[in-house]
Amino acid sequence: MIQSETVQLGQLTCRTVDALPENQQPEVVVVLCHGFGAPGTDLVPLSSELLGAIPDLNEKVQFVFPEAPLSLAPYGYGDGRAWWMIDMMALQRAMEEGDFRDFRGGEPEGMAESRALLQETLEAIRERTGLGWDKIVLGGFSQGAMLTTDITLRLNENPAGLVIYSGTLLNEAEWTRLAPQRAGLNVIQSHGLQDPILPYNGAELLRDMLTNAGVEVEFIPFPSVHTITAEGLQSLVGMLRTLCSDT
Repeated sequence: MIQSETVQLGQLTCRTVDALPENQQPEVVVVLCHGFGAPGTDLVPLSSELLGAIPDLNEKVQFVFPEAPLSLAPYGYGDGRAWWMIDMMALQRAMEEGDFRDFRGGEPEGMAESRALLQETLEAIRERTGLGWDKIVLGGFSQGAMLTTDITLRLNENPAGLVIYSGTLLNEAEWTRLAPQRAGLNVIQSHGLQDPILPYNGAELLRDMLTNAGVEVEFIPFPSVHTITAEGLQSLVGMLRTLCSDT
């Protein structure tokens, strides 16, 4: 039976979803972070879909969905949240010009604060489960994918994997410097060819930067917009099967 729980891990509210027997710890944890403007529960339904695809592994895998710290209710986004604020005018200008160099030039204001909060949450997950980084998959969608990419590049060792759904390249100089530390890391990266929010060329730049650093990138382009596709989820299922077979 699939069960969910809302828990405080570090300073962030998280939803955990699994089908583990009572009092049994997972063998693999997948941490997925939502995008800008979405509620903390936005990606939670994916867990049921993924667990349904791996019934033989249901007693091994747990999903954790952290909620971003910033409320966007004052800006008319209802229960939407953000990892850091976005300059929507600058984003619109970049979309019109087809030039994302401004977004690659440095670290967005507020990203460091969310990075610290999510790192604290990740340490709480490790303490709670007793798992090493080699059994923890990081990832997310859009802004959540950017944040988990940033954290992954800064770890002392490779996590079990990184999942980048509709992310993009930020802080290019720093990420390029850090990326060789992640040589051999397995990454799933998917992106829409018609993405109107984070254009496809930004995904290609990120892919090339990671590949040049020795990262193993499974790149999945799809003929659609800013979303997560079934093919991207199926690749995550394959990653989980490999990880669980190694336990």
